[in-house]
Amino acid sequence: MTNYQYRFDSIMVIKEQEKNEIEMAYKEAIQNFENVAQNLYESLKRKEDLIIYQEQRMKIGMSIQEMHSNAQFLDSMEKTIMNAQNKVIQARSKMEWFEEKLLEQTLECRKYEKMREKDYEVFKLEENRLEMLQLDELSQIAYYNKEIR
Repeated sequence: MTNYQYRFDSIMVIKEQEKNEIEMAYKEAIQNFENVAQNLYESLKRKEDLIIYQEQRMKIGMSIQEMHSNAQFLDSMEKTIMNAQNKVIQARSKMEWFEEKLLEQTLECRKYEKMREKDYEVFKLEENRLEMLQLDELSQIAYYNKEIR
């Protein structure tokens, strides 16, 4: 009885390593996206809080200098939000790209696994055929030994 050795085992190991690397990069991209999205959320929340603060201050009265300062800060917040939105878009596209690559690599690994399963089935069939031939040969030898006696 021979041991089964798949001829593409080394390729499968490499493909599995590539898949693991892509999976790690994908998880890192998800983490980066979450961080950038959290940053955007916090900037939007600060802007909302500033607008609410301005409205409250307008009701009780505020100096022109304070209004001007708040307007400049609001413009600065808008630029920060636009920058954060661009980073979120970039992080999302990077995350989606890694997700697509991971899916492709997973499918490729699965193809090799299917090929190995089919190859193993052929190996087992051939092994069974050879075993049957040996059993036939042994039974013939036993029959001839019985006839000679």
